[in-house]
Amino acid sequence: MEKSQQNDLNTMSLEKDDPLKSSSPQISVSEFSCHCCYDILVNPTTLNCGHSFCRHCLALWWTSSKKTECPECREKWEGFPKVNILLRLLLTLTEEEFSRAPYTIENSSHRRAILMELERVKALGVKPPQNLWEYKAVNPGRSLFLLYALKSSPRLGLLYLYLFDYTDTFLPFIHTICPLQEDSSGEDIFTKLLDLREPTWKQWREFLVKYSFLPYQLIAEFAWDWLEVHYWTSRFLIVNAMLLSVLELFSFWRIWSRSELKTVPQRMWSHFWKVSTQGLFVAMFWPLIPQFVCNCLFYWALYFNPIINIDLVVKEVRRLETQVF
Repeated sequence: MEKSQQNDLNTMSLEKDDPLKSSSPQISVSEFSCHCCYDILVNPTTLNCGHSFCRHCLALWWTSSKKTECPECREKWEGFPKVNILLRLLLTLTEEEFSRAPYTIENSSHRRAILMELERVKALGVKPPQNLWEYKAVNPGRSLFLLYALKSSPRLGLLYLYLFDYTDTFLPFIHTICPLQEDSSGEDIFTKLLDLREPTWKQWREFLVKYSFLPYQLIAEFAWDWLEVHYWTSRFLIVNAMLLSVLELFSFWRIWSRSELKTVPQRMWSHFWKVSTQGLFVAMFWPLIPQFVCNCLFYWALYFNPIINIDLVVKEVRRLETQVF
């Protein structure tokens, strides 16, 4: 009798010490365990077969065996395995369970955001990107294309988003830069993007005015709202957008001062043709471009272009001063 009572007490203490068991009957410790080292998962990576491993353990397995197959079931995998968030576990959770240990998410809007993302995972079958770097890992070619398109021709870049990536990218973009008046200014960026409806006519009107006259301001406003998430990257984007706006104003001033307004349609068409041919050329040879080159171009355009644009602005200012004097 005493032994049974002691066993019951030990079981209760273990349940208290292990929140994974006490929080929900659907959660087990094995769901958090790596099938290689049998310890808690670190940077969990899920293969096509559904088995999850520590990323480091999976790398060691691949180095030692030289085989692209699952260490547990030996099923082949294709491509480059990406870090997963244990979808099989999280898809069984409810908002009430997210509010308890081991998650303890007190903010109800954050819980709703997670549940909405999980619904998207159920519908799409994959985990959608959560930030710039995950988006770049999933879409390396598109991220590089958008970066150069928004830098060289923001109007064409935004038109591309409207035509080919409306729901996932353009709709959050327009709701961020042209928010509704009833939106709460104290909400964080994730809460604002929880329930995206079709933009109102007032939002479209504000967007079209900025799109026509201040396209780089749209990018700066979007980056400003993401300062808390991408601290330094957003600042680089804001500075670069300001410099590109100044360079565009100099270009319009040069056309106006030389009385070359009649050449604007021809210039626009040549610019459109140049950007289109460059994009087509890159698309044709994209499969041959190494990933290392893609990363170099991406980070160069993101972090080093502002330095180049500062030099261009200084040259334009000096040229303007020489014309005045």
